[in-house]
Amino acid sequence: MSDMSPSNLVIANESDDGFWRDESGKPLHVSASDLERHAYCPLSWSLARDGKTGRGKAIDKGRIKHAEIHQKVENFKLKQNDLRRALIIWSWWFTIVVMFVTDAIIFTNISDDRTPIDISRYLSILSVVWLIAGLLAIYLPWRKWIDLPIEKSPELQDLKNLDEVAIPRTLQPYGFIGGWRQGGRVEAGLLMGATIFGLHAIGLMWAEDKEQAGFILVTVAMIWTLLASWQLQRALLADNALEVARINAGLDENTDVAYSDDEATAGLLVDDLSGLRGRPDQIVIVDGEFIPVEQKTGKIPEKPHKSHKMQLLAYLHLVESTTGRKPPYGVLKYGSENLHTIDWSEDNEHQLFSAIKEVQRLMVQGGAERNHNRKGKCDSCSRRYACDSSLV
Repeated sequence: MSDMSPSNLVIANESDDGFWRDESGKPLHVSASDLERHAYCPLSWSLARDGKTGRGKAIDKGRIKHAEIHQKVENFKLKQNDLRRALIIWSWWFTIVVMFVTDAIIFTNISDDRTPIDISRYLSILSVVWLIAGLLAIYLPWRKWIDLPIEKSPELQDLKNLDEVAIPRTLQPYGFIGGWRQGGRVEAGLLMGATIFGLHAIGLMWAEDKEQAGFILVTVAMIWTLLASWQLQRALLADNALEVARINAGLDENTDVAYSDDEATAGLLVDDLSGLRGRPDQIVIVDGEFIPVEQKTGKIPEKPHKSHKMQLLAYLHLVESTTGRKPPYGVLKYGSENLHTIDWSEDNEHQLFSAIKEVQRLMVQGGAERNHNRKGKCDSCSRRYACDSSLV
């Protein structure tokens, strides 16, 4: 048996719900890594809490491997954003082509006392008005002024406190309320309308009659078609680069990445009720659900280790408490091919809460003991050098 040093013991009391809270009523902080170490061996957890860091080549290789995995995932997210941006630009340009062709047909088949120059002036004024309105809509918090509810896409439904949680927005940039697929359609429509009206006005300025105006519009449409084709080529290249990045990152098709941990800038997921906190390796979106993924870089086991499962259960609970949505399962990933799904069930939730409460109890009372009699486990422990109860 090995107690933590008295200086590391904390003052707290067990609450009615079983969690241990300090004098201010806040639960003691327990990380997902704490739970993994405790499930592996309570002595290893105790030594880590006393400041004994893990040593060994496996630890160093694991850190390097995790950094490589994160970089590959970040590259996938970058390529994914590039593809989305390219497709949005192409769709806008193709829409403009359709508008030009449609207007050309209309201009060549109507008669009116107004000249193309008159129409060009009206369109110019309308273009400026729409441009100003679009810019004001982007920079002014008009939705807050009129208390307009923001529609959320299915992937983000029920995700609370978007600006405050660790999981970032997945479909729109920070600081832009709504996003292009949501409330931002108003801003996008105004800017797109300003572009279309302005291009029409330019095309009509040099038209002496409606037939000539139609010819100019068709010519501009052909030029714009070439530009749209070039943009489509960029989109196809971006799609190919995305597929390469997806394969390198070991991600399944139709998978979106909402979160990736780099141990430096990634946000911390926190549950204020239990005191649990942590950073999963990734959180991916599968069929509209947030799924935590934990990457393991050591030997590939026949079945998931208990300690790894406990860590993943912690992330499942953190995803639920952060997003307000209960994930159906989490994924333990050993290497690039060996995947294990862990259901987020009531039994697993009970195991997790029991482990959190036990770790909190040890933080207050001490008394951590070795939970096995396996020499091989002690031999593989990265803190064996500081353990006085090692079997080897």
